[in-house]
Amino acid sequence: MIPAYAEEYLNDSMKNLGEAFDYAVNACQIDIETFMRLFISSGYADLFGKGVPKVVSGLSGTELVIEVVNKAGVVYSFPAPQIEYDFSPEYWCGWILAYYQWKTGRTFKNIEDNLSVTEILNMYPTLHEASEDKFVDTANAIIQRRNNSTRLQRQRKLCGLTQKELAEKSGVKLRTLQQYEMRAKDINKASVSTMASLAFVLGCRIEDLLEF
Repeated sequence: MIPAYAEEYLNDSMKNLGEAFDYAVNACQIDIETFMRLFISSGYADLFGKGVPKVVSGLSGTELVIEVVNKAGVVYSFPAPQIEYDFSPEYWCGWILAYYQWKTGRTFKNIEDNLSVTEILNMYPTLHEASEDKFVDTANAIIQRRNNSTRLQRQRKLCGLTQKELAEKSGVKLRTLQQYEMRAKDINKASVSTMASLAFVLGCRIEDLLEF
């Protein structure tokens, strides 16, 4: 994979996005998911992802947050700019996110669609002391696993049903179906009654829905 931009800007981009996440969450008290959405919708995520020098190294983390929030049209009274930053979980989240985007060439929107910023933040306890490439391997494995359709998903699509329609017909909660299809919950551990209901609606055997 060809990196998104020249490596000479990488250290600045990691530092600045780390500072931006830390300032947004810990100083401005903006929810991390909200800031990520603003970062993407404001257009600054695309500029950052392309390595535009003014954005990745010309702005401090604090300035980036202010630019993002103002561009999104949100009226906000910003606290004083931070001068020093601790290596907080939020700092690490922005720092490693910048590296992952650079390394893979994925857009920030594509990353968020496949691996939420909250999920990345939750990786802090186990991965913040690991190498950057260890995170890349872990994130890629999660995304690849999620993008490989489950047998339940394939069977549902063969029947022309949406998740909501299958939930209504089978009596299985929509959220549970979504978790099965994302492999966030192991369908092999589902109750016999749940599996029987799904198999009945989908016109298949229970075994056709199990993951091996």
